[in-house]
Parts: sequence; C-alpha cells; structure tokens
Amino acid sequence: MAASSEPVQLPPLPPVGSPPGSDAALGVVRGISYGLFRPPDPFVAQARALGATLVRVYLYWSQIEPEPDRWTFDVVDHFLGQLDGSETVWITVVCSSPWATRQPASFLPPSPARDPERYRRFVSNLVQHCARQVRYWQCDNEPANVGLTWMGTAEDYLAQLRIIYQAVKQADPSASVVLGGATYGLPPSASDAPERRFFDILLRGGGEVFDLFDLHLYGPPERIGADVEAVRALMRAHGYEKPVVIGEYGGPIPDSFPAAEAAIAQAMATAAAAAGPEDDARATATGSAPASGPDAIMRRAVADLYYRRASLPPELQMFLSECPPELEAKRDRIACREIVTRNVLALAAGVRVTACWKLAPEVGNYADPKSVMELLYGKLLLMDYAGDQIGARRPAAATFAILADQLRGLEAVTRLESAAHPRVVLHEVRRHQRPPLLVAWRTGDAFSGEDEPASSFSWFWPPAHGPAGRLAAVDAFGRACPAEIRDGKLWVGLGITPIFIAPS
Repeated sequence: MAASSEPVQLPPLPPVGSPPGSDAALGVVRGISYGLFRPPDPFVAQARALGATLVRVYLYWSQIEPEPDRWTFDVVDHFLGQLDGSETVWITVVCSSPWATRQPASFLPPSPARDPERYRRFVSNLVQHCARQVRYWQCDNEPANVGLTWMGTAEDYLAQLRIIYQAVKQADPSASVVLGGATYGLPPSASDAPERRFFDILLRGGGEVFDLFDLHLYGPPERIGADVEAVRALMRAHGYEKPVVIGEYGGPIPDSFPAAEAAIAQAMATAAAAAGPEDDARATATGSAPASGPDAIMRRAVADLYYRRASLPPELQMFLSECPPELEAKRDRIACREIVTRNVLALAAGVRVTACWKLAPEVGNYADPKSVMELLYGKLLLMDYAGDQIGARRPAAATFAILADQLRGLEAVTRLESAAHPRVVLHEVRRHQRPPLLVAWRTGDAFSGEDEPASSFSWFWPPAHGPAGRLAAVDAFGRACPAEIRDGKLWVGLGITPIFIAPS
C-alpha cells in the first residue's frame, strides 16, 4: 500500500454532554451460573485488575426463593460483598424456579411465572436487597432463543418485562431496565425470521417498559456499525429509540470461517441422518437419552469432528480442545485483535457499555469438549482457574487490560476515513485530561492476514494532538511499534493487528 501525502484534517468531535467517562463502561460477564452449581467464588477483584469497570452476573429465582416464601440471599451477598463502589453492576434476572414457573427449572430454560404477583414480589425483594448498588437490571437473556433461553411466547416475555420494569422503578428509580439480549443474528435477519417477529412484538408493545436495548456481538466485526444501526432502526420503526448496550461480545467463533462452518454443518447432517426410529426405540428400552434428539445429534456430530480432527480445516481445528499449539496460539491472537476491534467499532457507533463474554469457566477445572456450546464458545475466556480460584490470565486478558488502560477517561470515539487508504480502519479516541489517541489497523483475513507484511501508512498530525515529538505506539499484544512524525504527518506500519498511537 503506497504512503499518502495528502493533508487530511481530522473531523470535529461530537459534543459530550455527560461528565467525562461517567456513562462509559468496559465490562466483563462472569458467566451464566454464578453460585448455581457450586459455592460462589470471588471474581470482581480479578475483573477490576483487568481494568473492567462493569461486571455482569446472572441470578436465578431458584437461588433466591428456592421454596415459597423462603428467601436466601447468600449468593447475592457474596457478590455484593466484593464490590468497592467503583464498578457498574449489571444483573440479569433469570425466571427459573422449580415451583413458581410454568416449566419447573432451577437453571435454563426459564419460563413464565405461574403467578405474576409472586414474580413481582421476587424482583422487588431482590432489587431492594441490593440497596441501589445495581445500575442495570435485565429481564432474562436472549428470549427470542425459544427452547434454550426462554420457554414461552413473545407476549409472555413482554408481560414479565412489564412486571420487572415496574418493580425495579418502584424500588430504585435510578436504575435502568435492559431488554433481554438480541443475538447477533437479529440485525441481518429477514423480516419474517422468527427472531425478528419475536422482537417486533417486544418493540411494538414494550417501548415504555425498558430503558436499554442489549445487542450481542459475535458476528463479523466489520458488521458491527451496521448491526447497531439496524437495531436502532427497528426501534425507530415503532416511534422511539433507546440507547444500545452490548451485554455480550466475543470472537472468533467457528461461524467466522466458511471452511469451519461447512465442516460443522456436514457433521451435523451426517449425525442426524445416522439416527433413526430404531435408535430411539433402543434408547427408550435402555432408559438412555433419545438418539435422534437434538442434544444427542449435536454431541454425536462433535464427537465425529474430534475423531476426524487431523483431516479438518485448520480454521476448525483451532476451536477443538488440545489442538496443535500453533493453532491454539493463532486463535489466541485472533481473539486478542477482536477484543480491540469489536470494542472500538461499537464505541464509534455510539455504544457506551460493552461486556466481554466471558471472564472464566462456569465451574473450575471442568470441561465438556464434546458439547457443541463448548466447541462454539468454550475458548472465549479471559481467565482460567488456578487451583480452586480464578487466577490464570489467558492472552486475551492481557489485551483487555491494555485496551482498558488506553481507553481510560474515554469521552468519544470517531471513525476517520481516507479514500487513499481503503483498507485502513482508523479511529480517534478523545480522553479526559489525556492526549488524543489514534487506533489503527488494516483489514484482512482473520486467519491468514497476519502473514501479510505491514504496509506504510501516513496521516496528517494536527497540532492539537501535541507537538511533533516522541510517540508511544503499542499494539494489541503490548509490543512497541515504530511510529514517528515527519513533515507534519504520522508514519507507521500497519497490519491486521490494531495499534494504539499517542504522544508520549
């Protein structure tokens, strides 16, 4: 890529009406089962040490009112006891109960409350117990994923959203209510797709009973700006627009790579075709799970992938447990890059809150590699257990900490464009009482693009960015990068790994 000598002026930054950084939060999700399958363990200090300013946890009705009118807040108190007041707290309230819901469950999937008044009392007691330490309350998660994370209709969910909104606002008027998360498949979905129809019902009838729209970003990073705008357009179609927050994001996942996605689809089709009525009859006779059920088919497909692992495309091998070290390292590098790119692109789209999926495994020292969920999302972790405590950082954790430090004092992120550099993605970050920051990378294939040599890039260096002195340039892996100002322009070599550049 040829260097450019064009003196391009930076566009003006938009005004920021709130105090510096007060509404921006770079957070982490603990997981979906805090304190549910084992005693709750400490994790907030670990998240804080990474630079996270928001923590998101799931709490279940089954944990707090295990029997009618028997209240136990031990898990809640264990969590609240870890806070020091600096964190923004997001709690996803899951309507799962062995006695109070339409479908008895202690874990997933939740279902509608059998008695709305009991549900209102549960939410009210929980919010009051937290004594205004929680800023965001969410009504379940990904409700349009019917059968997995919600067992009910859109109308059922909307009825419960109304109850939780009223209970939260009565107990803590300063708190915000978050609509159940939308998957990354919603923005590009067709108008008649099931998830789109589900959210049409929620948005048409629920505009007055939620404050924030939660969009989950696991899709292609380059689609983030368009995806955020797409869900805003869905709200505007019903006459309003609420702020968008990112309750989950992460990558890479196998769907990001056509070769990996095709191999998984083939394995699923083969596993489904291999199961027949005689298998189910045999399973019934022996008391085992149906061989043709969805779970059995998926596990059979994943087991087949492990059996054929040496013949699989490397884009899929890197998601398997105990894959070759060079592929494990490559997947880690991709994950580190996406920690940066997903956040910067979301912030540039006007999002102020993001939460990384996820901090650590649900349960320490346990894994189920033959689970399809483990295959798809199992490696999206910042930390691991060291013994019986969360303590071992993965490479993505180091990148998260670098990003959090670079964005400290965040006020605004602005995308900068230059026709001379169509493959360069460049953003300016305005930070309170800190020099402006440039974040830059070059687009390319997530798997093989790192093999391309860096190309020279130049950009007009405005006097407002400080004198043409020394620069501090570091990439997403924490490595120092050569960068200088010559003749009033920044000069730096760019590849697909994001680089942070600021006056030293």
